[in-house]
Amino acid sequence: MTRSQKSSAADWVPPEHKLPLLRTAAPECRGCDLYRHATQVVFGEGPPDASVVMVGEVPGDEEDRKGHPFVGPAGRLLDKAMHESGLDREKIYVTNAVKHFKFTERGKRRIHAKPSGMEISACRPWLEAELDAVKPDLVVCLGATAAQSLMGRDFRITASRAQFFPSRWAKELVATIHPSAILRMPDAFEEEYGKFVHDLEIIAARVRQL
Repeated sequence: MTRSQKSSAADWVPPEHKLPLLRTAAPECRGCDLYRHATQVVFGEGPPDASVVMVGEVPGDEEDRKGHPFVGPAGRLLDKAMHESGLDREKIYVTNAVKHFKFTERGKRRIHAKPSGMEISACRPWLEAELDAVKPDLVVCLGATAAQSLMGRDFRITASRAQFFPSRWAKELVATIHPSAILRMPDAFEEEYGKFVHDLEIIAARVRQL
């Protein structure tokens, strides 16, 4: 593979998987074309020895502008749910399966767009390097993109939500809905948010066991 093929971030990932090195190298990545339109790379943040890593899908508009993961509406909802379920965000490393914002323009608004399978695969070396650097006990996948990135395309959150699986990146992996999906269901918001908090309560209990 050559860099001109732009099909993988692997050529840009440092061989030594330490978070400061990864974070410094990530802005130079040209593993796919998403960097062309995004404001900046949005790398993961949190304790380098966190026992829990939460993986989302892709940065949103606010994350893209500020350069930090989970600081937009979905991130604020996640913070609220974590607080209610007994999870401490300050002790959790948060990141995304894809590091650049993907969007479509509607007038002056930038609307989130789902990354393609190629873009997810291209960015996976960064996620795998982050997980190798942190070495968490538990990986929490928020949404189908994150779950399928680590568990394969056949993984279905509807069938395996809040269930724990052995993983090559941690002792266990678990998946639940992405908070942005809850925000897109205003008619069922209270019900879906309650389910989400319940999932996080199950996860919090597991964290205490691990």
